[in-house]
Amino acid sequence: MKQESKIPYKIYLEESEMPTSWYNMRADMKNKPAPLLNPGTLKPMTFEELTGVFCDDLVRQELDDTTPYIEIPEEIRNFYRMYRPSPLVRAYCLEEKLQTPAKIYYKFEGNNTSGSHKLNSAIAQAYYAKKQGLKGVTTETGAGQWGTALSMACAYLGLDCKVYMVKVSYEQKPFRREVMRTYGASVTPSPSMETAVGRKILAEHPGTTGSLGCAISEAVEVATTNEGYRYVLGSVLNQVLLHQSVIGLESKAAMDKYGIVPDVIIGCAGGGSNLGGLIAPFMGEKLRGERDYRIIAVEPASCPSFTRGKFAYDFCDTGMICPLAKMYTLGSGFIPSPNHAGGLRFHGMSTILSQLYHDGLMEATSVEQTAVFEAAEQFARVEGILPAPESAHAIRVAMDEALKCKETGEEKTILFGLTGTGYFDLVAYEKFHDGEMSDYIPTDADLQKGFDGIPKFPGNEF
Repeated sequence: MKQESKIPYKIYLEESEMPTSWYNMRADMKNKPAPLLNPGTLKPMTFEELTGVFCDDLVRQELDDTTPYIEIPEEIRNFYRMYRPSPLVRAYCLEEKLQTPAKIYYKFEGNNTSGSHKLNSAIAQAYYAKKQGLKGVTTETGAGQWGTALSMACAYLGLDCKVYMVKVSYEQKPFRREVMRTYGASVTPSPSMETAVGRKILAEHPGTTGSLGCAISEAVEVATTNEGYRYVLGSVLNQVLLHQSVIGLESKAAMDKYGIVPDVIIGCAGGGSNLGGLIAPFMGEKLRGERDYRIIAVEPASCPSFTRGKFAYDFCDTGMICPLAKMYTLGSGFIPSPNHAGGLRFHGMSTILSQLYHDGLMEATSVEQTAVFEAAEQFARVEGILPAPESAHAIRVAMDEALKCKETGEEKTILFGLTGTGYFDLVAYEKFHDGEMSDYIPTDADLQKGFDGIPKFPGNEF
């Protein structure tokens, strides 16, 4: 295996080179993401309205469309130092296996106990909750990575943590559930009989395997009906993409050290936290006209928000109790098939990424889960990391792009986000190896049921 002498396998930044501020893409966007709307009045949500659900400082970040850099509090930076900076890895072994002239890099976010990038925002949101003097927080989780990260952050800061975990993931991923409980969180399969909205969903959809939209509804209800609690979200929101910008800022700093410029940047997309974080500084350059990049969002074919969804105002939750967000959506009532990439089973997408996609500043593609696991297995065998199913979506397309370079002879540089590890996803790998994994692609009729539930009001035509 030939290694370029000047480019190490792993590029690490020094602690002193870690970002001291998060980067807010919205500051450089010509077309800002549409504001959240109050579903009752159809007017933009005010600071006062949002602070009934979210922490005060987080609402300020959520609404800030103009400040490009927001300082990371010292307490959060100190926590980051336990596992950051994370390595940027040159995938020499994968390049050799594929026999491609492409240069492949990945930003590895799985080097912490939560196993994923989610800890970057979890500690930030828990910090602001603690600063506000709250008792605890509530949240939803799909694959369990966000719930695990938040339970860790809450344990560190002495906050109570209530997690509503999508039922299919609760059953498929019992060990991740137990990690959450180890860190002191209560974990409830969603939809549940514990909340009014959970009971309503179960009555309307008996035997449902749940969705992130269902779990969000339950978590919001609990937060807004219990004094001293606020709701926190692991993806989709502007504040989350802001916190996750440390991924891209570190990636760019590491590449700049060696004069590396990516041609293609690829990330998996469920709600948008990882993708938005990875592309942030690169998209900033693109928005300012300083440099161009090809950016690709990869989503599951079973939950194709970007590639088959509608750009419209919709509820972020199945129970329709959250604000309306303008995003690419399959409809808040859409219940995706129980695929094994639980973190990508959300019906909508970040308003920031939705606007960027709508404006033609990034691409999107969808992939089927058997092809995803084929790529995951091949990657594990040559790169030595068992990737999370969500991460493997980006791996699949990165490999496909590298193989295209093999056909054309182009020496493109590819960067993708390896969001986390798959050691708690072995049931999924077992299904794949035993030939029990299938690919489900919703029909147009399936999707139309979800579209029919998108709120209809003047200006929300699609």
